[in-house]
Amino acid sequence: MRSRYTAFVREDGAYLLRTWHPDTRPETITFEHDLEWRRLLIVDRVAGGPFDTEGVVEFEAFWRQGGTRGSLHERSRFVRENRTWFYVDGDIR
Repeated sequence: MRSRYTAFVREDGAYLLRTWHPDTRPETITFEHDLEWRRLLIVDRVAGGPFDTEGVVEFEAFWRQGGTRGSLHERSRFVRENRTWFYVDGDIR
């Protein structure tokens, strides 16, 4: 989760697509103009350990765009295939 957050901060679309599960991955990723990701808070984690094949991470990511501030609160699902974790989807809270 932290690496994907960093990829959003750096606008590294290639990394985000590589770590997105092929069953749910979009064709492209676009970034919002002037949106700055400021901080990531991990709220909860279920499984996702070294012997798990699935995991859930709940997070809140804080952003600023011009004079507006806000946050994205999501509960994300991940799966591990061939020792690599992939983002599947998430429920925005």
